[in-house]
Amino acid sequence: MPELPEVETYRRYFEETSLYQPIADVYVQDTKLLTTDYDVLVEKLRNKQFIGTKRIGKNLFAQLDASYWLHFHFGMTGDLAYFRDEEDTPRFARIVFRFANGFKLGFLCPRKFERIGIVENIDEYLSRKKINKDALEIAVEELSKTLKKKNAPIKSVLLDQSTVAGIGNWIVDDVLFQAKIHPERTSSQLSDNEVVEIDKAIKLVIQTAIDCQANYDDFPKNFLIHARGWGIQQKDLIGKCPDCGEAISISKVGGRTTFFCPTRQIL
Repeated sequence: MPELPEVETYRRYFEETSLYQPIADVYVQDTKLLTTDYDVLVEKLRNKQFIGTKRIGKNLFAQLDASYWLHFHFGMTGDLAYFRDEEDTPRFARIVFRFANGFKLGFLCPRKFERIGIVENIDEYLSRKKINKDALEIAVEELSKTLKKKNAPIKSVLLDQSTVAGIGNWIVDDVLFQAKIHPERTSSQLSDNEVVEIDKAIKLVIQTAIDCQANYDDFPKNFLIHARGWGIQQKDLIGKCPDCGEAISISKVGGRTTFFCPTRQIL
């Protein structure tokens, strides 16, 4: 699933390829992917230009030269592809923006969980969807205030987008690993120093992932993600704590598969 680092990569790709080009037309293969009526969407996009972007958590907003934005949600497997010739049309490009210069931007929707639509006001949209500030932008004071109110496991609280936007499953495991916090610790019982460590770990993990363009193999060896075995270069780290070398524990917290080190992260 595209997490915050992947969506940030998509945002940068979008800006590098698709800004300041008049939109000649929009092709939609499946209108079920739209959160805005098809005719309204085309009317609001045709002859307009994208002039900027904003990412909040896993949500990408593309600013138009108008009073509204186009919202992308990448679902489970969404992606973007910029191309020109019809024969180069990527598989699963179910929504395609055709620019006046002949180039195209495809919104790839392999599993059809992706969504796209017009948003008039970003703040109102986030409030309606109960999405809080982005993980890289939230202040430690606000994070602390929210965490101290929750009597649930800290992992579940951090996964809640109303707590902070953009923290997915593997990210929260690595955040808690870096902060030395057990995923089942009750959020409201965390000390001020522990909250500060969580805040620092959020910034560290997410910024590192962005800098590595979400390429797991490039992550530092002291990241817990290698224990998951997702990369191909760090096979010697699979199932092991990168800190102490002991076996990683795998359990369910809030219904989500959870990796942690019982030696480093004591309950």
